[in-house]
Amino acid sequence: MATKKKAFTWDMASLSKAYEQGCLAGSMGMLRDQCPYHSEVVAASWEAGWEDGVIQRAQREQPQVEDTLHIA
Repeated sequence: MATKKKAFTWDMASLSKAYEQGCLAGSMGMLRDQCPYHSEVVAASWEAGWEDGVIQRAQREQPQVEDTLHIA
């Protein structure tokens, strides 16, 4: 019986796109469980982007040190 090669359902372009979409989703405050991907590898790329987006959002929302200083 011949074995079938499993075709990849992803490539670098799709991983990059998933990461960028995840980053945007995280920065907009979407929940992690809203990942639109079912392929394990592509979903992992989206989640990595989502995590980075969440971090970026938190950094944007933190008051900057310069903003808290009052110069008299």
